[in-house]
Amino acid sequence: MEPIHQNEMLKQNRNLLNLFVESLLISDNSSTPQPSAGKFNPFNLSNMNTRRNFLQKASFGFAAAAALPSLGNALTQQADRNAVEDEASFTLGFAGYSFLKFDLDKSIAMMKRLAVDHLSIKEFHLPLNSSQETIDAVKKKLSDAGIKPYTVGVIYMRSKEAVDQAFAYAQKVGVNMIVGVPNADLLGYTEEKVKATNIRMAIHNHGPEDKLYPSPKDIYDRIKDMDPRMGLCIDIGHTFRAGVLPEKAVKEYKSRLFDLHIKDVTAMAKDAKVIEVGRGAINFPAFVEALEKINYSGVCSIEYEKDMSDPLVGMAESIGFFKGVQMG
Repeated sequence: MEPIHQNEMLKQNRNLLNLFVESLLISDNSSTPQPSAGKFNPFNLSNMNTRRNFLQKASFGFAAAAALPSLGNALTQQADRNAVEDEASFTLGFAGYSFLKFDLDKSIAMMKRLAVDHLSIKEFHLPLNSSQETIDAVKKKLSDAGIKPYTVGVIYMRSKEAVDQAFAYAQKVGVNMIVGVPNADLLGYTEEKVKATNIRMAIHNHGPEDKLYPSPKDIYDRIKDMDPRMGLCIDIGHTFRAGVLPEKAVKEYKSRLFDLHIKDVTAMAKDAKVIEVGRGAINFPAFVEALEKINYSGVCSIEYEKDMSDPLVGMAESIGFFKGVQMG
């Protein structure tokens, strides 16, 4: 499948993002950069009819500004960032796997620069066998930074003991949902734990290589007659690689859609590569429109898996693009 062509506003936003990326070469003490000839100039408000029009065109770059202090300061002199945040329809978060190469302190620092305040905690930041004292210390560190741990996972469960551990861990952390992958023969036991704890299970799909849950349908077909707190965390990149349009999947399984992992991939193919959101083949305007139609109220968690040793600019681009699509 060929990459989806975005509308003209999003093309202008891509040019705007180029300015932010170029600014990596500019020191914090430099003056406001001048755009290259022929590029959209976010610093010239005469290009815009209204302040709202400016915010719509610039929204794509605001998250990148969080990673680039000199440009961020320049932009905030001309636009109210809070207004941009208010325009976004959905709560943004991060899937903890995005920070695989970083300790918790560095991960928190990146989240603060990117102005994202919801996190799915992974076990490399908080091991499953952590004491309550350790868990409380991590929760305080997140709280002090203004970050909410809204779920835990992805947690893999291949035995009853692993299911027990996952639910005990979620209770200690104080979340009401686990993003998990219980073996198919453990779904009945997982449902029992859901009923006993009132903690929802959002089962994550992992694409065509996954023998268990390659697509959302493979999850839904197994849980559709179970307790309604048994649901899905749809990973839209893996869904697309499995040959399913994410905008179709979220509408079809809306009654059991608890969480989303947001990423982009280069093609609808098993061997497609992850890429910055907006640069790949997923039709994000159609996807966002589908979320709006189903009144999705969960978190849209960016799971950034490209350049994982140096991800900040790509994360910023992905967040900014996703916000820009929402603002239409």
